[in-house]
Amino acid sequence: MKTTTTYKLLVLFLCVLIAGCAKEATFFSEPYEEGRPPLPVTYDRSQTLSPASGGVGTVVKAKIVGLAEFRDKAVFKFNGQDAEIINISGDQVEVRVPPYASTGVTSVTIDDIIVFGPEFEVEGKIKIDPTWEARQGTNNYVNDRFVMPDGKVIYVGNFTDYNRRGLVRPINRLVRTYANGVYDVSWRTGTGANGSVNSIVQINDRYYIAGAFSGYNQKNENISNITSLHLTGGLDSVGVKPFRRPDQSDTTKYVPRFNGGFNAAVAKLYAQGDKLIAAGNFRYYVSRRYDQPNERETRDTTIVDSIEIRQIARLNLDGSLDKSFRFNGNTPLPGGNGNIATLRHESGPLQGKILVYGSFTRFDNRPTGYVTRLNADGTVDETFNPGGTGADFVIANATFNEQTQKYVLVGQFRSYNGQPAANVALLNADGTLDENFRARAFVGGFPNYAKQLSDGLIVVSGTFMTYDGVTRNRFMILNPNGALADPAFNATGQFSGTLFHVVETTSEDGKRALLLMGSFSKFNNEDVSNLIRVTIE
Repeated sequence: MKTTTTYKLLVLFLCVLIAGCAKEATFFSEPYEEGRPPLPVTYDRSQTLSPASGGVGTVVKAKIVGLAEFRDKAVFKFNGQDAEIINISGDQVEVRVPPYASTGVTSVTIDDIIVFGPEFEVEGKIKIDPTWEARQGTNNYVNDRFVMPDGKVIYVGNFTDYNRRGLVRPINRLVRTYANGVYDVSWRTGTGANGSVNSIVQINDRYYIAGAFSGYNQKNENISNITSLHLTGGLDSVGVKPFRRPDQSDTTKYVPRFNGGFNAAVAKLYAQGDKLIAAGNFRYYVSRRYDQPNERETRDTTIVDSIEIRQIARLNLDGSLDKSFRFNGNTPLPGGNGNIATLRHESGPLQGKILVYGSFTRFDNRPTGYVTRLNADGTVDETFNPGGTGADFVIANATFNEQTQKYVLVGQFRSYNGQPAANVALLNADGTLDENFRARAFVGGFPNYAKQLSDGLIVVSGTFMTYDGVTRNRFMILNPNGALADPAFNATGQFSGTLFHVVETTSEDGKRALLLMGSFSKFNNEDVSNLIRVTIE
């Protein structure tokens, strides 16, 4: 009975299968319509415009085959900015460079079709400084600089090459140059640091460097992200007699004189008299005991002690922890409940105070809107007034100008103390919002750096493509009220990367200039490498 039933089911299945195969095949239509035929318009990118460069208002001639047929629809653009078409005669087109045009490719748009043409250089007030000698820059980011009394400059970062001088022997994370960028071969750092150097200060006859490294010049132990150097560039070492077991020889071991550090990277290092203030997102201070046995190990090892201290700490010059700073007895202050970054006032009425900003909403158990300020003794500064709410979201970067006494904050926030402040906020020195400044709309990205210059103009960079409806390729200059500055300040083309610092300076021929440091590969459509100087004429 079971076999008969199985046989019947099998026959039924085969009948259904055969019936299905006998059905007429079904054909479906194409999922997309046939593409639109290309426009009979030719704009040869190899053809040079006449002239190939010029300022706002310059009449430019271009050869565009077939455009006359579409004269009522055509829109000519300089790097995305609409321009006036003066005349179309045969294949000859005359256009006028519009306000806020910037260096980049030209194009013609007809309906929703874009035809790209050759590049046009819009002449403006900001240009790469021809007197700057380090045109090849560095092969990785530049974090900071230190200016020596004689005018020489030490740059620190994560690079292993500077202006092609490290191709034979790497220049590991520190380099000393003359003011014009020329490499100083007399400074001897050996193999340098084995990780990023973020900050450098000088106190008396020593440099102190901090960052994310565990070794310096072949000394690849007993360093925890901070150490001291001789002014000649060598590691500051001292001989110790470490504990030896009876079967081991009694020899002197040379270790870093600076005996202290942290379990994670140090972002900034500040000199405070004969003390050092370190800031970062570390959790523990660490130090080493060389003269005591490590009972947990059978081999020769060094004992490492740790003390909890979050984000901001003060050290003595030998590396020991100063527990009179940001401690309540033996209990460290809690700091922020998220990541922090810092900015210390080195001069002026706020000298010694430290702005703290980042992704935290509480600091030392107090609610705060992603920003607060500390006094020189490490306590919260009650005179800093960000209002009841401060920023409504993370603050990515903050800068301060001693001349204008203004902070500039950037981030993905939309308000500050309940007032509109879209991505950029200008603050007074007391932390209140400067309501004369109003940021306009960013499209395509966000700002990640801004700095007010001493004349009130504000340099902004980021990932944005337009600002207030105007094409700005990740770099621009604003007026103190937040509007785009004069078109001559905003003629630069593509910027690619991130600025870490902008320093006001002068070129070798005495022109006003800006030193730009960070992690970037293009400025004004030119290939650059993390460190350049530009003039403002």
